[in-house]
Amino acid sequence: MSSMDSTPTGTGIRPANDTAPPTALTIAGSDSGGSAGMHADLRTFFSCGVHGMTAVTAVTVQNTLGVSDMVEIPPETVAAQVESVASDIGVHAAKTGVLPSAACIEAVLAACDRQGIGRDGRTPLVLDPVAASRNGEPLLRADALAALRDEAFPRATLVTPNLDEVRLLTGIEVRDRDQLWEAAKAMHDFGPEYVLIKSGHLPEDPECVDLLFDGREAVTLPGPRYSTVHTHGAGDAFASAITAALARGAPMERAVRLGKRFVSRSVRHAYPLGSGVGPVSTFWRISSRSIQ
Repeated sequence: MSSMDSTPTGTGIRPANDTAPPTALTIAGSDSGGSAGMHADLRTFFSCGVHGMTAVTAVTVQNTLGVSDMVEIPPETVAAQVESVASDIGVHAAKTGVLPSAACIEAVLAACDRQGIGRDGRTPLVLDPVAASRNGEPLLRADALAALRDEAFPRATLVTPNLDEVRLLTGIEVRDRDQLWEAAKAMHDFGPEYVLIKSGHLPEDPECVDLLFDGREAVTLPGPRYSTVHTHGAGDAFASAITAALARGAPMERAVRLGKRFVSRSVRHAYPLGSGVGPVSTFWRISSRSIQ
């Protein structure tokens, strides 16, 4: 036993070590407003009972009204963060958020390959292709979008695009739930093991019906649609809840169902913040009595 683990005997001091929980890594950008990005991921990881770790890809100047500036972290530094935690602590599941450049994508993928993270490795990789702004405009340059599609997707265990990202990556404009299958097939052709198409951007549909596709069979995942504009960080919470479930050993369909349940409750408890779009909330997982 190391000196860090030992407790003096006969002192009356009680040991304070729990068993380590599963670990999950988010490779994502920051949100100075605390609503999305790695901040939403870490909140979700904690709420789902896993230890969260980060590899920061970008620092944003952001509030509830939008993003006004972004500084990219050097690709070699992003990759070093991935390898540092993976080689020491270990990673049971990983996810990506914003990968701001082709160079960043290539560096992250090389680090993940070396650490066995991805569909062909021992550690599942959830790729949330953050490629569109809240109003549907492209966030990535053309070379980064191509690297995401052509290099990152084939390494992913699961990709989780929303409908704006489906349009940017495939050209398919999904207007109703009947087109979700077409979108899922087109996204799966890029090479991931699983695709989850999120339909939250179909406001005329009374439900949020998402579609999980493995290349052969599709599973529809209906859920309630709540009347709120405060949905910042919903996609992050969904993908990170799935990642947490995978880290805890759940099979993919079970992990996605758990993630769907988690994000639905988080949207239900969303709250206003600042002058713009507030965040979805994970506070529902905390008993009021536990924080007194």
